[in-house]
Amino acid sequence: MANPRFSCSVAVQSLPEQTHLEQGLYAYSYTITIENTGDVLSQLVGRHWEITDARGQVQVVDGLAVVGHQPVLAPGQRFQYSSWAQIGTPQGTMRGRFLCVTEGCEVFYAEVAEFLLADSASLH
Repeated sequence: MANPRFSCSVAVQSLPEQTHLEQGLYAYSYTITIENTGDVLSQLVGRHWEITDARGQVQVVDGLAVVGHQPVLAPGQRFQYSSWAQIGTPQGTMRGRFLCVTEGCEVFYAEVAEFLLADSASLH
């Protein structure tokens, strides 16, 4: 029986050119690396994100594809993309999952564990 699995890792950076302190908007870029750690050819189809600021305000983002792509990954292959988010506090969190499907049409989810949206310089 097939063992579908995508593993995800994240790197975050502040995005000064999209941060507007006078408007209380803080922006962060994130780079997601998705690796097919399973044993079957599979495709990433859609995404679900929950973006939470320090006041508990939640933005939910659902949609097909990631940055216009629905990558098909063979076992061992990786796909990487970058995007960004804007929140109303200097720190927040983000978590989500990707909707994926195997070549045999089995649906599975690739979880992205909660990660911090913060300027690393402000954490010291």
